[in-house]
Amino acid sequence: MQKWIITLGLSVAVAACTREAGYEVDQGAFGNATLNNSQVMTGELTYAQILGRRFAAEVPTQINFAFDSAQLDASAQRILLRQADWIKQFPEARFRVYGHTDAVGSQSYNQSLGQRRADAAVAFLTRQGISRSRLEAVVSFGKTRPLIDTPNRDRRNRRTVTEVSGFVDRAPQLLDGKYAEVIYREYVQSATNLSYITDVDATDISE
Repeated sequence: MQKWIITLGLSVAVAACTREAGYEVDQGAFGNATLNNSQVMTGELTYAQILGRRFAAEVPTQINFAFDSAQLDASAQRILLRQADWIKQFPEARFRVYGHTDAVGSQSYNQSLGQRRADAAVAFLTRQGISRSRLEAVVSFGKTRPLIDTPNRDRRNRRTVTEVSGFVDRAPQLLDGKYAEVIYREYVQSATNLSYITDVDATDISE
């Protein structure tokens, strides 16, 4: 019995050693940087798309509304304030707000309601100091693109979605420089931000 246990342990150890080196480190993202660079060089991926991905990853892009309403509640305003703070960091970028509704009501009415919701979001962002020329509220999908496929009322479908739509200067030859300028500005800003440390004991620092 003792010999069998030792043999079993050896088999487990050998099996563990057969795993490819680095398998825990590579979670499937290895090579993404090279792929990203290749897509940019070939035109498959634009800098506006890259910025759009960052926006979607770093702030909530969606706000929701009460039934048959284009009023911004407290939750929507908090999200729009976060969007505004992000948008202010990138004065070169333009943004588009898409309005949506749930399935209750006629197509024409919901088209108008979706537009009013997009207009309300853009007006709020404008009041935060963002130029109206950088914000578009010209597209309303009405009830044609629900998140939840239901004919009933559903708050999740009553929404606006904010997305990066491009750069203020649309000249293609300037996109590379524009994005590089944005990244450099962020880099410099990160180095100049002050760190505030309060209530730290000297013994804590020495440790």
